[in-house]
Amino acid sequence: MYKLTDVKKDYQKGRGTVQALRGVDLRIGDGEWLAIQGPTGHGKTTLLQMLGGLDRPTSGIIEFGDPGGKDLAKLREAEVTKVRAESIGFIFQTFNLVPTLSAQENVEAALVPLHVTAEQRRTRAAQALADVGLADRARHLPSELSGGQQQRVAIARALVKEPKVLLADEPTGNLDEGTRDEIIGLLERLWRDHHLTLVLVTHDSTVARRAQRLGIMKNGKLSIKQDSRQAPTSAV
Repeated sequence: MYKLTDVKKDYQKGRGTVQALRGVDLRIGDGEWLAIQGPTGHGKTTLLQMLGGLDRPTSGIIEFGDPGGKDLAKLREAEVTKVRAESIGFIFQTFNLVPTLSAQENVEAALVPLHVTAEQRRTRAAQALADVGLADRARHLPSELSGGQQQRVAIARALVKEPKVLLADEPTGNLDEGTRDEIIGLLERLWRDHHLTLVLVTHDSTVARRAQRLGIMKNGKLSIKQDSRQAPTSAV
């Protein structure tokens, strides 16, 4: 699904340069679940943005898809946007729901770039909400939902376009322990049922231990630790 080769990312900060990624090499197999941990400011979110085509590396190769697939680092912006819209779902710590739209409308919004008909949008969004246990909250605004329910809407929005990859940046960071366990249990079920490739950034070791593999980001470098419960589908 992914093959990263010597990926580097530099940012200018004043007169200096911040090296957010320092030569990351990584393979992520189709259907694999990789969790990434590490201190704040050491490159976790930057790496996730590279995988999602939300940012470009300073140098290096980010192959996506089948072996020898597209290099996200070199695609034109319109092509990267198409890949994101069709193949990658995003989940964020802050939910990123539109406050003036209902849960149903927030989920439907993910299908607009795919030129899905209005009837298909309604049907698919309703099913996605049902899949995350919110069929009875479809008409509620985000302000009328709990934090856990808002994150479920965000998960439905990510899944409604039937992506190949799900990228989650601290998806339980704003939730209490009980709700955290519910959301991670839901993500694990959806990962298995939909045969997704899941990459999840988290500070929470309880969450990270659920994954097949664990990556540690420190000073812009990534090291991989294998979970003893389950062999990974690929290795770095």
